[in-house]
Amino acid sequence: MVEGTELPERSRRVAEALGAAGARGRVRALPASTRTAQAAAEALGCEVGAIANSLVFMADERPLLVMTSGRHRVDTALLAERLSKGTIRRAEPEEVRAATGQAIGGVAPVGHPAPVETVVDASLADYERLWAAAGTPHTVFPTDYAELVAMTGGRAVAVN
Repeated sequence: MVEGTELPERSRRVAEALGAAGARGRVRALPASTRTAQAAAEALGCEVGAIANSLVFMADERPLLVMTSGRHRVDTALLAERLSKGTIRRAEPEEVRAATGQAIGGVAPVGHPAPVETVVDASLADYERLWAAAGTPHTVFPTDYAELVAMTGGRAVAVN
């Protein structure tokens, strides 16, 4: 599941999780940071909407990973209603790291210390190939919508 041999430890954990999930894509290191969806799309030569952003929120004070298209923002009030949650707020950097073991800008959909409730934005189904972070702002992997939902055990929901 790894392209190249010199991946950071966090990315190796993601590659192992991808292998365990039977994912087809391989983790690859990029020369420049892909901390934003726009930067990732430019580095990969794809539409920004094909970037599967990993955003961590706190839903009723429990971590919630939202895999959303890079082409739009998450409507937290709408998402709270759709998930029957009281409140959803953006997680603080230390909450992101505690929940995922990864830093903002490189959060992968898998490879976390413990399972995290996950939502996969239904609009990601519009793209044949998706790209997701692989544990650092410099690593990514390709996937598709069905595989992303399956590997995360996520719930498909429109998030905006």
